Amino acid sequence: MKPTIVATVIACAGVLCAAATARVVAVQKNALRQAQGVPRGGSNPLLKEPLRLKQGLISGVPGTTESIAVFKGIPFAAPPVGPARWRAPEPAAGWSGVRRADAFSASCIQSIVTERKPWTYEFMTHGEISEDCLYLNVWTPATSVSARRPVFVYIYGGGNVEGSGAVPVYDGEGLASKGLVVVTFNYRVGVLGFFTHPELSKESPYHASGNYGLLDQIAAVKWVHDNIAAFGGDPARITIAGQSAGASAVHNLTASPLAKGLFQRGIADSGSSIATAGARTHKDQEADGVRFADAKGAHSLAELRAMSWKDVVAPITPAPTPALRFAIVTDGYALPAGEKDAFARGTQNDVPTITGLNADENGASPHPTTTRDGFEKQARQRFGDMADEFLKLYPVTNDEDARAAQNQSSRDQARVSMYLWALNRNRTAKTPAFTYFWTHALPGSDVDQYGAFHTSEVPYVLNTLSRSDRPFTDVDRTIADTLSSYWANFATTGDPNGKGLQQWAPVSVDSPATMEVGDNFRSIPVASSKERLEFFRRFLTKSGT
Repeated sequence: MKPTIVATVIACAGVLCAAATARVVAVQKNALRQAQGVPRGGSNPLLKEPLRLKQGLISGVPGTTESIAVFKGIPFAAPPVGPARWRAPEPAAGWSGVRRADAFSASCIQSIVTERKPWTYEFMTHGEISEDCLYLNVWTPATSVSARRPVFVYIYGGGNVEGSGAVPVYDGEGLASKGLVVVTFNYRVGVLGFFTHPELSKESPYHASGNYGLLDQIAAVKWVHDNIAAFGGDPARITIAGQSAGASAVHNLTASPLAKGLFQRGIADSGSSIATAGARTHKDQEADGVRFADAKGAHSLAELRAMSWKDVVAPITPAPTPALRFAIVTDGYALPAGEKDAFARGTQNDVPTITGLNADENGASPHPTTTRDGFEKQARQRFGDMADEFLKLYPVTNDEDARAAQNQSSRDQARVSMYLWALNRNRTAKTPAFTYFWTHALPGSDVDQYGAFHTSEVPYVLNTLSRSDRPFTDVDRTIADTLSSYWANFATTGDPNGKGLQQWAPVSVDSPATMEVGDNFRSIPVASSKERLEFFRRFLTKSGT
């Protein structure tokens, strides 16, 4: 009798249940393949024999699709623990024998939250956390090490305080099925990723501190550049991509001289605006570092390093005033200048770039609650001596008008700001920029409340709808197939356009347009009228914000 895959009932709910069911089905499929004489490695030849990296031999496992080979938990840097806490990452040690890469590593230290609406399970970090967290994961469709497939490296968001390369919606199989070698990785976040202190700067060979999370990102991309050929990837066709804080990371890598030549394309979702504030100064953040050490009762760097990570990240009570903040800094080393300054000087890593934003972020929402009086008051506070002109462009006579005007003006301003960012970039760039505006609401019980919210495009661009238990329809699947095809084309050629897809034009000073993606795939004006475009052009240029 031939073995069959039996139905399994699992006591769980939602995405947890979907993930557990998928694991059971995968185990049953492996058993079935073995019973039928099919090698456990499935049909991908890269699973037949260990791959040779610079560190040693490594073996992987089949993905949900047997043609995809998956390698998880590969160290790209040494553990940043003990004396290595708050130091630039060092190369990972090698190993003897064959390292089995079949499970994600622990994520970097952060607070684990199962969901934070509108972000549900599939958007969040889960599982163990550890300071020993600098690992990456590879999904490859290549059938030989000489395949030279384009490479897609994804950098997670999370405000530089949370995130993981193992977040369900970042799974690499969706884009790997379109021919890309996909990589995700972990980088240090929070105070362990961005702590800045005079003692750290003094001991550093490059005389600066902070930006350890950024240095982790650079180390990961360098590891990919040096090793991805072993997975059938092309080190001369690497795309770095990210959303939110991950988009900022793409900008920082574009500006960093340490990343020169390591990648050839960039994608920044929800993260390109002429209004973006620059990075903090090194001096300001060093001062916060001194205040942090005092609040922790540490009299030296050695005492801080001797603390457990739990004591380091524990909340300080009473909370310091002003609040302590550790973020990206201009440190004269990894980030001598922010991206805006790098483009002005023409010192950036000049690569083709896709960037965009979502309909229901930047002050817009499916159901705004402003009133006519509130809208007009906010306009006068925000636009000052330009408020009368703004109110003529967005006239309101009642609360319903005010809510529509709030959404339209917020979306116009965000798109104009992104357009001006691209024009500034283009002054010194020799490569094109493509911008988009995401309009599709992510389905679910709260779709009417959140709409096309911040991050909602990610399952579509990464082609990972299967990692969520939301009630997707054929419309959603078509959108995901179309949008991820643009991404795959871009990673392959530096141009998102391809056969069967609506033409997507690069940004041009002569044609102020962007690409609507989601509910429609079409070119739309940057703003809802020429007059509104010119208003925001003048306002954003005048305010410098």
